[in-house]
Amino acid sequence: MTDIIINFFDNLAFIFARLDWLDLIDLLLVTLIFFAILRLLRDTQALVLLRGVLLLIALISVLTSLEVLPAFSWLMQSTLPALVVVIPVIFAPEIRRALERLGRAGAILEGGKPSSSGDINYTISAVVSSAARLSDRKHGALIVMQRLDGLQEYVQTGVVINARVTAEMLLQIFFPNTPLHDGAVIISGTRLLAAATVMPLSSSGVLSRSPERQMGLRHRAALGISEVSDAVAVIVSEETGAISVVHGGRMIRRVDTERLENILRALYRPIYTQRGMERIFTRFFPRKPKFPEEED
Repeated sequence: MTDIIINFFDNLAFIFARLDWLDLIDLLLVTLIFFAILRLLRDTQALVLLRGVLLLIALISVLTSLEVLPAFSWLMQSTLPALVVVIPVIFAPEIRRALERLGRAGAILEGGKPSSSGDINYTISAVVSSAARLSDRKHGALIVMQRLDGLQEYVQTGVVINARVTAEMLLQIFFPNTPLHDGAVIISGTRLLAAATVMPLSSSGVLSRSPERQMGLRHRAALGISEVSDAVAVIVSEETGAISVVHGGRMIRRVDTERLENILRALYRPIYTQRGMERIFTRFFPRKPKFPEEED
């Protein structure tokens, strides 16, 4: 046993002795690629699929290395090339999201027109005011606040409005049994782009693993849009009137109006108000929000 340990450390010493600065850069680049992939897949169903694929590949590699199983080795070596086609099909949404982020790199580096603090404050005030009044009346609502990721494909699923957002407009839209009360509204800046839009449902399984599993489609849709974009979603429960906020696949429940306003001010800061490397790093490696612990 001692000889095995000594040989292991001797081999490590031999490897490190041969490393130069180009090898270190090479290893760093490979590490960053895997880090970026895992960040993109975190809290999605694709991460579970990736684990299964990696486990399958490792198992096949071990079995095909055994000379006592020649027929199995031939079969596996013949079918492995099919993974080149299968993997892009499985991870199509994540690949598309990564390419969209890469495609917007030029806009990030060049900079964009920043949203003024007055516009941000106006929109937040309208959303907070309407959420408070909808909560008192127990009128269900789903308000999606667009940041940098475009939501045009979801705007097209609803009724285009493109008007200046107001609390009164939101109250009217989500009044029960009105034509637009089903679905979500999408807000960009101070404009209400569309109502009655259809959001993608969450695929991460968060609701099934937590006390929130009793929630309805509004909460699943809010989690879903937060998993495929950097949008911030505000939900008002139709059953309890409780207000929830979702961003980056994370949810905080039962917030009051003051807390809701503070959270939106923290999360809704557009990326163009950031500067330099902070803006670039935030875009390609978005940080998961650290919400306060849920109160009972």
